[in-house]
Amino acid sequence: MSTPAGVLRDAFAYHAWAMGVQFDSLDGLDPEQLDGEIAGTYGSIASTLTHTVDADERYLQRLAQVPLPPIEDHGAQPLAELRARMTDQAGRWGDVLALLEAGDLHAAIEDRPVAGGIDPAESLLLNQAIHHGNDHRTQICSTLGALGLDVPDIDVWTYFDRERR
Repeated sequence: MSTPAGVLRDAFAYHAWAMGVQFDSLDGLDPEQLDGEIAGTYGSIASTLTHTVDADERYLQRLAQVPLPPIEDHGAQPLAELRARMTDQAGRWGDVLALLEAGDLHAAIEDRPVAGGIDPAESLLLNQAIHHGNDHRTQICSTLGALGLDVPDIDVWTYFDRERR
């Protein structure tokens, strides 16, 4: 039987897995392909991937109650650097979930015009991290497909078939 904590851990394990598969699919692309973009998406493949990793860092900082510097995304960063940051973040998500399970996680958001004054904000930040990652992974896959490049299979069914059986 699944537990609430186990379901949430699965969601973040999927998030890390899907990011890793997406990185694997981008490893062989040349800089021009990584600069590819289509209308209706965040931007180029590289900038969207950087934005996604940057955003996860901000969510993790908010959950750790670390004051945020001015919120700006980095310019597109090299895949190897982004992958290393994402791998580090995957471990930190596990730490956050352990705090949640222990009843020791607390976050508040006071500095956003749209979502300011939210306390507690743990649910918002955890849900936003999963949603945001899915949204931008989809945009990258759409861009890959529109450019005639291979699109990785990163849906949850595939994750469970490959990783959970």
